Amino acid sequence: MTPNGPPDDTAEPTYDRRSILSGTGAIGLAGLLGSSTVTSATPGRDPGPRTDEIVLGISAGADDVAAEARSAIPGDAEVVHTNETIRYAVVEFPSTAPDRAREQFIDAVTASPAVEYAEPNVTLQSLLEPNDPYYGYQYAPELIGCERAWETTRGSEDVVIAVVDQGIQYDHPALEGTMDERIGRDFLNGDGDPYPSSGGDHGTHVGGIAAGGTDDGTGHAGISDCSLLSLRALDADGVGSLSDIADAIQWAADADADVVTLSLGVDGSYRTLTAACEYAADRGVLLVAAAGNDGSDRVYSPAAEDSVVAVSAVDSDDSIASFSNTGPEIELAAPGSRIVSSTTGGDYGRMSGTSMATPVVAGVAGLALSAHPDLSRSQLRDHLRETAVDVGLADDQQGYGRVDAAAAVETDPFGDDGDGGNEDESESDTGDCGDETVTASASGSLDGSGWWGESKRYGYSLRTDDPCSITIALEGPSRGDFDLYVTTDGSSPTRWSHDEAAAGSGTSPSLTLDLEGDESFGLQVHANSGSGAYTLQVEERGR
Repeated sequence: MTPNGPPDDTAEPTYDRRSILSGTGAIGLAGLLGSSTVTSATPGRDPGPRTDEIVLGISAGADDVAAEARSAIPGDAEVVHTNETIRYAVVEFPSTAPDRAREQFIDAVTASPAVEYAEPNVTLQSLLEPNDPYYGYQYAPELIGCERAWETTRGSEDVVIAVVDQGIQYDHPALEGTMDERIGRDFLNGDGDPYPSSGGDHGTHVGGIAAGGTDDGTGHAGISDCSLLSLRALDADGVGSLSDIADAIQWAADADADVVTLSLGVDGSYRTLTAACEYAADRGVLLVAAAGNDGSDRVYSPAAEDSVVAVSAVDSDDSIASFSNTGPEIELAAPGSRIVSSTTGGDYGRMSGTSMATPVVAGVAGLALSAHPDLSRSQLRDHLRETAVDVGLADDQQGYGRVDAAAAVETDPFGDDGDGGNEDESESDTGDCGDETVTASASGSLDGSGWWGESKRYGYSLRTDDPCSITIALEGPSRGDFDLYVTTDGSSPTRWSHDEAAAGSGTSPSLTLDLEGDESFGLQVHANSGSGAYTLQVEERGR
């Protein structure tokens, strides 16, 4: 069919990828209640908000997630879905049950040693900011240096980008050549056909930004030619449940996706979402997510998760987009205004939002990994940070900077800055441990209520030339008991999975460790009891 994409007086009848830039999109946010998928007791339920459902997190020590959940719920409730991998169960109450019954259930069920948390099965949503579909040319690929990057690689089909969204029109002329042979999965209907519903353009638009066909005579310029997996977890209205999205993230990790792009979000923190993101990150998946579209100074989840790259949106002149959320969690910025991409029906259109900026980052990550296939997840994340361009915005607007495809592809992530390694090593051997020191700190506040108290996670990479020792110290509230958990391989620590810990009664736990030099640290602060502010201090010593 002839595309009905954004016309231009000087445009050729077809769009060449290298001559057209990108413009418009949207993002996902919201608050909700919903359901899940890996094992469903009531398959085929309608998607969307599910206000009668509660998600229970089941402890690692329990043998059977479903059995533990059933033993903890009242007789009028039903376990309708379980995920044995992320270890949660979805409990549905009768629609006639009063709200107070659900509130009392959440308070009571966490007394069970097998239940780690209970939270509503909230709804995440994609919120579009549509723009004039006939205005201007695409600009994003040129702005971020794609044309230079494409001289080296257009993206490898071995690099897989999973799109958790409304589903991708996988037979779209611009996308059928980049779809992974597995296509993906539909978590709303529980089958292997993630084709979007009528009117559900968001997922197809997001997928086309990350990986549309290059120089194929079709109507727009995606960022890469990497392979796409379509994971349908949002309905035609852009609404999806917490549990469906968690299942989709887990499925992507188990399917060996390299990058997962999440143009969706919710205001608040939910441990089911945290668990899903950490599961994927621990398996080498780079997750990128939209910061939010209401122009506020808070970053929505899952973008706010420590295991996820939070993306803000900039305009064609590298100014922060008026709709983009900002905050200290922002890691990278990318073009997100008036982005041209594929839409359903084999068509093309413009959208604006952090939903559009997010797959730009995912596409650049795909290009970088195609050029440097030996990069680990953490190395890829660091590489994107280090090659980003400082466009003069505040840190809470741009993070490390606006993503740069050319630099990400052309810069050797393993290159030396000057002298050879042997000479550096011999020089460092003559020094004493502590001749060089680097300090870093973070602060926040947590509410502790025993085993189910709040937690916050951080990452730390070594910075001295020849690391030899590190001290990690936590200062908690005077009447609280805050614990410290550490991993040395960069993975996310938990109370039951960590390499080092300073836990027990006390307000100021600390750890001092000798270093080999190849460590990367994951840090968790957990409020075991009490509530209040804390400060986490890291002192790294080198020779």
